[in-house]
Amino acid sequence: MRRLSLLLILCISLNAFSQPKRTDAEGHPWWQHAVFYEIYPRSFADSNNDGIGDLRGINSKLDYLHWLGVDAIWISPMFPSPQVDFGYDVSDYENVDPVYGTLADMDQLIGNGKKEKINIILDFVVNHTSDKHPWFIESASSRTNPKADWYIWRDGKNGGPPNNWTSTFGGSAWKLLQPRNQYYYHYFYAGQPDLNWRNPAVEKAMFDVTRWWYKRGVAGFRLDAVDTMFEDPSLKDNPPDDDKKNAYGDQEYNEIYNKKLPEMHTALQRLRKVADEYNAVLIGETWTKNIKELNEYYGPMLNELQLPMNFMFTQINKVSAPEFRKQIAFADSVSGWPVWVLSNHDIRRVYDRYGDDRDSKDKDAIAKMLAALYMTLRGTPIMYYGEEIGMENNDPKRVEDVMDPIGKLGWPKEKGRDGERTPMQWNTSTNAGFSTAKPWNPVGQRYQQYNVAVEQKDPDSILNWYKQVIALRKSNPALLEGKYIPLNEDDDNVLAYLRSYKDQNVLVVLNMSGDQHKVKFDMSSKGVKGKSAKTLAASFKAPATSTLDSISLEPYGAYIAQIE
Repeated sequence: MRRLSLLLILCISLNAFSQPKRTDAEGHPWWQHAVFYEIYPRSFADSNNDGIGDLRGINSKLDYLHWLGVDAIWISPMFPSPQVDFGYDVSDYENVDPVYGTLADMDQLIGNGKKEKINIILDFVVNHTSDKHPWFIESASSRTNPKADWYIWRDGKNGGPPNNWTSTFGGSAWKLLQPRNQYYYHYFYAGQPDLNWRNPAVEKAMFDVTRWWYKRGVAGFRLDAVDTMFEDPSLKDNPPDDDKKNAYGDQEYNEIYNKKLPEMHTALQRLRKVADEYNAVLIGETWTKNIKELNEYYGPMLNELQLPMNFMFTQINKVSAPEFRKQIAFADSVSGWPVWVLSNHDIRRVYDRYGDDRDSKDKDAIAKMLAALYMTLRGTPIMYYGEEIGMENNDPKRVEDVMDPIGKLGWPKEKGRDGERTPMQWNTSTNAGFSTAKPWNPVGQRYQQYNVAVEQKDPDSILNWYKQVIALRKSNPALLEGKYIPLNEDDDNVLAYLRSYKDQNVLVVLNMSGDQHKVKFDMSSKGVKGKSAKTLAASFKAPATSTLDSISLEPYGAYIAQIE
């Protein structure tokens, strides 16, 4: 009987932390049609009222995320950390920082996520660790210790650093440290020393970290700063970049020898093999200049990252039909599955970037229109928490209020990223229902009107529009699988396209201007039969059916219809 009980416990445990199903009902990888949602854990929900969000807080909101239609959440780093860069300086990859909870809290979140059909994705900092990580402490202790070559150490040159490489946060990328009497390399802050990925022991240790989390039930990783994983071993100086200066007053250099080295791709392909053992997904922080460069991250045999982020899409910082049309065409041509991102913890919120100085009515309409855009394109959308309720940036007004080290170093030209990391707005109570204690970062000033509780009750809210278009996306085969077919490509005000799948054709029309417009479409030129449009969703009052000769759009209006 005892043996049977132990076997039963083991089976329950394995089931609790089992990996997501390999494919959906149509045979697609589970991540392909998923809606991802990034959570900045400090700012989402505070369960113990200490002013900082935590894992139990996230756990308490899984029902909301399920209601919204989210399939996977990406949690920014919650590992133990000195918090030099708010968790992107990891001191232990296989634990949870006490400020966010415990490993048991993470296990509970993973288990409850599975009950709500929400997979958990962790942020994996692959380029560097904290200088407080045991690996670095040992590596720094001498030139002969077992981990002496786990980081990038070099002797100085001509009485200074080994070369002219600069940190992305200003100053030299090298720091002299005793007792080795050598410089170590840090692309980011001095508290974030770069790992030596050319050392097979480092690669094995990092791959083992992913296996450790996969076995606990994590469904994948967002890989941080992948471009900086490798450096030229000969440490050649980077050439200056036309005498440009960065926000910190330092000379900028073309990062030829310490960024985007080809070895990065082979390492990512090996990391993908580990992920495939567990049916996991790899999302990449992949900053690229063009679509050719982005395409390389999928791998020559689609064997690298399943979801490299298209940050070129985030650089369209204005409401422009021609600009969006151009970038969509580029992204639709990649060899793998497209990824759509509009904002995240490093990028100003959608409501501000596209709303500019417009009034709140127009800003709300633009937020809805952009939601319709990336929820109806062919590809996987990655939302950012609060986007669905119209949260805006709340930037610090004084340098003494700045929390983000980027803002502290670069003020006033660089105000940092605090503004896009403010607490989630849940209701009209104190601190927007985030915490009864003073939040680590001030709550947005508009929280009384823009919060989950208020917007859930308002059928015309940004939140209910997000819920509607996400549900439509999930239920409509053309929106999930259909080809992207651009329409009326010479129109500078209206972005329109078809999603065509088998005998279904869905029309998406987005007015990217502040004026009313009437548009007409000739579907026969696209080989599509049909003369009318049956409304599936509209961000304004639209008739149940319209003719393709005359579809009326409100300013910044979004219209989605079935062609009949």
